[in-house]
Amino acid sequence: MPRFHQLCAAVLLAAGSSLAMADAASHAADAERFLKLAHADKLTVPVYGQVQQMFAQRFAQAPEGKQAVLESYQAKANAALDKAVGWDKLKPDMVKLYTSNFDEKELKELIRFYESPLGQKVLQKMPMLTAQSAQITQGKLETAVPEVNKLLADMSNELGLPKQP
Repeated sequence: MPRFHQLCAAVLLAAGSSLAMADAASHAADAERFLKLAHADKLTVPVYGQVQQMFAQRFAQAPEGKQAVLESYQAKANAALDKAVGWDKLKPDMVKLYTSNFDEKELKELIRFYESPLGQKVLQKMPMLTAQSAQITQGKLETAVPEVNKLLADMSNELGLPKQP
């Protein structure tokens, strides 16, 4: 009889672990679906643009007629970036990030939202809103810098620390 209980326990354990694996696969699939909707594969596009711009600025100092050299090095830079931050490199970590922060039900709700017209509008407007929000914050922050610097100087004086250059 004890052997029968051991066998039942083993069967239940195996069934439970396969269900857990299926749940994890489903959870990961939902995270991938959300990331696709959110165009996460385009997150590094600005990085590529910045690198291309660096090469173009540097190339502006080069002799005339060397466009092929610029293009060759830009292609090599793109290949290096692909190796480091290409979507195939980022995707597993991004899926893990989202599955560890959102349960499957939450991911399904996010997917539903981002598939809606309002969700699509949010995705479309978010880069511009983020950039403008950063500009607003930066502008407001600049007004606090002199006061914060004075507080740092006052604290340094009170603590008897040497003055910062």
